[in-house]
Amino acid sequence: MIRSFISTFVAFLMTAHTAFAAVEIQEVTSKSGIKAWLVEEHSIPFVALEIRFKGGASLDAEGKRGAINLMTALLEEGSGEMDAQAFAQARDALAADFSFDVSDDSLQISARFLTVTQDEAIALLRQAILKPLFEQSAIDRVKSQVQSIIASDQKDPNSIASETFARLAYGQHPYASNINGTQQSVAALTQADLFEAKDRTMALDRLYVGASGDITPEALAILLDDLLVGLPESGAPMPAQVTQTLQGGVTVVPFETPQSVALFGHSGLSQDDPDFFAAFILNTILGGSGFEARLMKEVREERALTYGIGSYLVPKDYAAMYLGQVSSANDRIAEAAEVTKQVWADTAKNGVSEDELIRAQTYLTGAYPLRFDGNGPIANIMVGMQMQGLPIDYIPTRNDKVEAVTLKDVNRVAAELLRASDLHFVVVGQPMGLQSTN
Repeated sequence: MIRSFISTFVAFLMTAHTAFAAVEIQEVTSKSGIKAWLVEEHSIPFVALEIRFKGGASLDAEGKRGAINLMTALLEEGSGEMDAQAFAQARDALAADFSFDVSDDSLQISARFLTVTQDEAIALLRQAILKPLFEQSAIDRVKSQVQSIIASDQKDPNSIASETFARLAYGQHPYASNINGTQQSVAALTQADLFEAKDRTMALDRLYVGASGDITPEALAILLDDLLVGLPESGAPMPAQVTQTLQGGVTVVPFETPQSVALFGHSGLSQDDPDFFAAFILNTILGGSGFEARLMKEVREERALTYGIGSYLVPKDYAAMYLGQVSSANDRIAEAAEVTKQVWADTAKNGVSEDELIRAQTYLTGAYPLRFDGNGPIANIMVGMQMQGLPIDYIPTRNDKVEAVTLKDVNRVAAELLRASDLHFVVVGQPMGLQSTN
């Protein structure tokens, strides 16, 4: 009963609302020089902490693909003198929540804890970060879980499409392969590989921190040192920028299914590109706003070729892509792909309307404040801002930047960015009327 009450209370705290207009970010520097961004919110006794290490799974050592992913999954599977069960019990007794995740470009640690148990929660989290056990029994168990995911992905059309597209687009770059690794690479990983993987990515020279909640700048400065001092000063070198190898065309991956899945796209824009906001609005109109989007109207509503289609900008750290996805019956996927190309080409040639621009801007500016609906989301947003190199005053000026985009800006970017002849479609299924062109 007590545990249930605490869980409910923590869930309430994690969803507590902080007004968008009151988001005032302070930069905090600890005695050792660790920097963090903080939003103070003392109305509830709860703190959210977001930690990011730039580089993520892209820093896997050669021949060790999947090591950083496996290592990240093991961080809460025992540390110090605690095995996985003892660690979980200690965390739950504090009503704290820790999560560890990794993506192509960052390793992420999220912590949620009550002010009254802050010291104990930080000590436990530090133990996980600095003193993981990587016991062989835990390694074997989590390896098995990862290998099950790999096996499942090999039978999933969406995963097959994603991995095939990445291999074609990114060549020899780490982005070209799945962060989980392969059955063979994961099986070969040793305890020593995991300790090496940890030091490659969890280092102070690539650290970003955001905090929101019931904590002062002075207390946060102490917390940062208590938690993070002792990590390596530097990690592995960052990857190089990707040299795009993708060309327009079709790649068919045979797969027995009544419905084909298609992932399509070409190169995009980096997030620091001066035209990114115009591209962001353009995509909202083209394929990013659900039933209001042009692709959804033309491919689904006008021709009933799919239940859903969308597009999205993918500005990774070392490559920028513009992607979309659609599913359709095997005998209709060729038409769905052709209509998609037509919409792409028409938007590039003729642009969008003033009405579409206004509706997209209204949607984007109205939705933005809704993202700041609690300490956790705020801390997460601040870390993302730092990693993108955005200024500390970005939040109150962001909607102004969206509204400053003109119709001329969007249509110029549409003409430059949307290249229908460069779209490459990876189609997984048994598509009629489509054949691989490479």
